[in-house]
Amino acid sequence: MIAVRKLPARYAPIVMPFVLSILMTAVVSVISTLRSLGATPAFLATWPGAWGLSWLVAFPTLLVVLPLVRRIVACLVASPPQQGR
Repeated sequence: MIAVRKLPARYAPIVMPFVLSILMTAVVSVISTLRSLGATPAFLATWPGAWGLSWLVAFPTLLVVLPLVRRIVACLVASPPQQGR
């Protein structure tokens, strides 16, 4: 098995929205492009550009909005109980 060197934990606040934005924009752009063009050769030519543009908007948006989302979630969800107390 190939050993993969992991990034230090301090990169998690960037890596998580990076991966999330890639996956979410891929799914949403596939669905919207298929809906508008259908499963045609034009889909295969159009989807990569649609995905790329949506990712270019989504990743920086996630970086800006994520702290607000965390605060909203903290207001809506109870904190886990402290162990050992």
